[in-house]
Amino acid sequence: MIEEEGELPLLEPRSRDDEVEYDNDKGGFRTLPFIIGTEGLEKMATFGLNPNMTVYMMGQYQMGMTTASNILFIWSSATNFMPIIWAIIADSFLGQFYAIGLGTIICFLGVLLLWSTTIIPNARPPPCDETSSNGLCYSPTFNQLAFLCSAFGLISVGAGGIRSSCLAFGANQLRKGHFKKTSCVKDSYFSWYYVSYTFSILIAYTCVVYIQDNLGWSAGFAVPAALMLVAVFVFFSASLWYIKPESKTSLVTNVVKVVAAAYRNRHVKLSDRTDVLYHRKSGSSNVPPSRKLRFLNKACVVKDPRYDTHANHLCTVDQVEELKSLLRIIPIWSTGMIMFVNVSQPSFLVLQATKMNRKISSFEFPAASFSMFSVLSIIVWVIFYDRAFLPLASKVRGRRVRISTRTRMGLGIFLSFIAMLVTSAVEGIRRTGVASNMSALWLIPQYCLTGFAEASNAIAQNEFYFSELPRSMWCIAATLNGIGLALANLIASLILNCVDVISKEGGHESWISDDIDKGHYDYYFLVLAGLSMANMLYFIVCSSAYGPSKAERNLPEEEDEF
Repeated sequence: MIEEEGELPLLEPRSRDDEVEYDNDKGGFRTLPFIIGTEGLEKMATFGLNPNMTVYMMGQYQMGMTTASNILFIWSSATNFMPIIWAIIADSFLGQFYAIGLGTIICFLGVLLLWSTTIIPNARPPPCDETSSNGLCYSPTFNQLAFLCSAFGLISVGAGGIRSSCLAFGANQLRKGHFKKTSCVKDSYFSWYYVSYTFSILIAYTCVVYIQDNLGWSAGFAVPAALMLVAVFVFFSASLWYIKPESKTSLVTNVVKVVAAAYRNRHVKLSDRTDVLYHRKSGSSNVPPSRKLRFLNKACVVKDPRYDTHANHLCTVDQVEELKSLLRIIPIWSTGMIMFVNVSQPSFLVLQATKMNRKISSFEFPAASFSMFSVLSIIVWVIFYDRAFLPLASKVRGRRVRISTRTRMGLGIFLSFIAMLVTSAVEGIRRTGVASNMSALWLIPQYCLTGFAEASNAIAQNEFYFSELPRSMWCIAATLNGIGLALANLIASLILNCVDVISKEGGHESWISDDIDKGHYDYYFLVLAGLSMANMLYFIVCSSAYGPSKAERNLPEEEDEF
């Protein structure tokens, strides 16, 4: 859907508690390079470890493909789930500044510990004995696995602190003066923020991976450790300039309070009368709660004005509406998971590239670096959409134009489905040997389609959450994509194991074989394509059931837009 935007609607009165004054000497554009740079350096470090980690564990720890993939899926899931834990901690106790700062330090320690596995001989099993007749290999001991997983755990915890708050913390730096009143700043912020750290991933997939392939694991893992050390100094160097919002009541506490109050008042009959009293915080507008998820309105109904207006067991209308807004977006949020399952398949794609001709003239392209084409596609998509399509469409229409967030989310899901079909087709051709010495350049279309899908869907998701959720839930809005990716990694691990078990029945070779030539990865990607098709239908149903968004209902968003 293409939306034309006219005059901005008048804003409703807000409570005094929501009005925040900021020091004019703090915040602004000058702080963004430090905030975005911190997350960018974290992305260079952590994403620089991912592509070759399967090769590292299979070669240095003598793990099978399925075992190594499951560990990576769990690690990736933990890394993407930790931001929600940190978001709650930041909103309730630490604040965004300390969450990011502490996260950089912990992540640095985790990468440093992982690097030590390459230089401490006893941290990993001894090399396989090539002189024996059967090539004797040693499995890692419990202590060696615990040491490796401790490094992964620290990286996940630290990265969670950074990712939970950087997006919202950067937005808070633009909530003052003319930034607050300039809508074009908001329209471009999410897209270009995504491009900035995506560019960092591009460096990780090229430079860091190249060092690992050509200079060895010690040098290849030392670089991410150095990058995280720089991130610590970069973030804290601008400490005096940051706007540092204070922590507030925990979202979890509010959710529990609303559910408990609604259950306590479950016997109260709701009425459509206009004289019904609802509990509100001081100074808020006299607007009744919405009729969506109406049973939750019982949490704020005043039964006896003499006692209930001052009672602690009632929730405010704002608290009820916050929970409603979160519950309403969950079905649409869940539609992004299958797309993220498709995105989180780099281990298989690296093996695919290793079996193909990667030479361009005299230079052999690293197999793990093909992921850079997905990253480049994301950057190209954003530049085209933000700097070419929107200005041209607005000029043709004679007024400001944009494509709705849900339309872009649906387009991303569709492109992800096409990407899996193309991946399956290319692998089928490679495996059957129809094209002898097949060029790895045939992999570029599937990587580009995956990048376009992620750019269209993930950026639109961020915009959708920030526009539909109140400002008090911005940290949660910033982590919803990460939570979806975390669950997607667990789902991907489940799909992987199911396909492995089912395809091995009857003594057949597993589709997910350690030897990609003996397996049937083309069938595996067809399974993902089928799930993507079902997900498209599910998205259409969820989007239709959601109804119009705030912009489509001409409702104002939060006053402190940037």
